[in-house]
Amino acid sequence: MKADVIKLDAGKAGSIDLDDAIFGLEPRADILHRMVRWQRAAAQAGTHKVKGRSETSYSTKKMYRQKGTGGARHGDKNAPIFRHGGVYKGPTPRSHAHDLTKKFRKLGLKHALSAKAAEGNLIVLEAAELAEAKTAVLAKAAKELGWKRVLIIDGAEVNENFAKAARNIEGIDVLPSIGANVYDILKRDTLVLTKAAVEALEARLK
Repeated sequence: MKADVIKLDAGKAGSIDLDDAIFGLEPRADILHRMVRWQRAAAQAGTHKVKGRSETSYSTKKMYRQKGTGGARHGDKNAPIFRHGGVYKGPTPRSHAHDLTKKFRKLGLKHALSAKAAEGNLIVLEAAELAEAKTAVLAKAAKELGWKRVLIIDGAEVNENFAKAARNIEGIDVLPSIGANVYDILKRDTLVLTKAAVEALEARLK
């Protein structure tokens, strides 16, 4: 499929061929859902913790005699049945991450790219470069291009001046091609790929 290439000043810079096997798939919500769940699960802190019976600080002395009270036969106030006792099978620190195959992760990224292309929210930029790290310059360009919530993916490395200028603009995220991921692509309204990013992603996903 063909796509127009633009410059930061909104001028045209020709066109580019996008691989249909990467940008022309019919997006599947189930694949994208599994990918987002996988990413968010891996990022989840998993630091929740409660005290078990062996960690609460009550005396272990037997509360009252075994027989003759007419009540239950208790021996330790750390038991889960008592207030402030240890929690039975409560949460402990653990990883929430689960596995997805490399093949599926590649497929998920292809579907995310195809989803943006199908919506008409995929823009190809000639280069994400600035002569100076001026936030005002990039903010003006973004306003003229109508970019509000946008993810910009560059090649192997992000231009330092461009990254610094984008750092203070709300709604603009910049990533190198190796950092391209389904969650960040879907989270933003518009996806902007540089020509270098297109080449890098096609090489990565073939």
